[in-house]
Amino acid sequence: MRDLDWLRIEQIIENALQEDIGSGDITTESLFPTDKKTKAVITAKESGVVAGLSVAERVFKKLDQNIVWHEKKRDGDRVGPQDILAEIEGLQKAILKGERVALNFLQRLSGIATLTSKFVNSVKGLPVKILDTRKTVPGLRILDKYAVRIGGGSNHRFGLFDGILIKDNHIKLAGSITEAVRSVRERGPHLFKIEVETKNLEEVKEALSAGADIIMLDNMPIETIKEALEIIKGRALTEVSGGINLENIRKIAETGVDFISIGTITHSPPALDIALYMV
Repeated sequence: MRDLDWLRIEQIIENALQEDIGSGDITTESLFPTDKKTKAVITAKESGVVAGLSVAERVFKKLDQNIVWHEKKRDGDRVGPQDILAEIEGLQKAILKGERVALNFLQRLSGIATLTSKFVNSVKGLPVKILDTRKTVPGLRILDKYAVRIGGGSNHRFGLFDGILIKDNHIKLAGSITEAVRSVRERGPHLFKIEVETKNLEEVKEALSAGADIIMLDNMPIETIKEALEIIKGRALTEVSGGINLENIRKIAETGVDFISIGTITHSPPALDIALYMV
């Protein structure tokens, strides 16, 4: 996780701890008026791809800077039931207070990595990239997109500031695809490729004629995707989005598209079941 903005992640962790602990953990403080050291293990309860171990470690170290964290797995490792991900030794109050927050991060990020890896494996051997979207939990995008990369996927634009994507509402307000592309090319930053969302073959033709660099084929049946690719003939990169699942992704990839973007991997991934046990 060296490539991440840890200042932002530290703030995310602090916010999560404040949200959970608030003015104090009344259960733990009532049970244990004095503190002492203890040990715990973090264990996977199902198979998947683990992600977020460094985040979990930072959670506990926010509460006990002297905590000892022994990592048994690394982000990107495939794990199975009963696999130990990490061993922890530190103050019992810190471990109890940080348990839920650490597991929330681990379960979500591992869930994203696991689901992403399933999509990536489904198109193995084909020259297509699996992309994420901006459909992330507010405030957690930096972590959600990290987990996508751990699962073998690639990141689409991080936000509205690092990629041009002309969508349906832009087109409606601009008047047409042609006018939208013209305006962006005239007034927008020149180093960015222009991507246009299309919903039918007529829009594909217009986007191509307007000079779009990337044409998104949104919610199109496979036969329509094939027709669109025949129209484009390699003159623009292509991205398929909408209605993608594990059952149809390989057939879509086999059409020859360059990218497949999947909102599901970040907006509704099943959490990977992970637990913490005192030992």
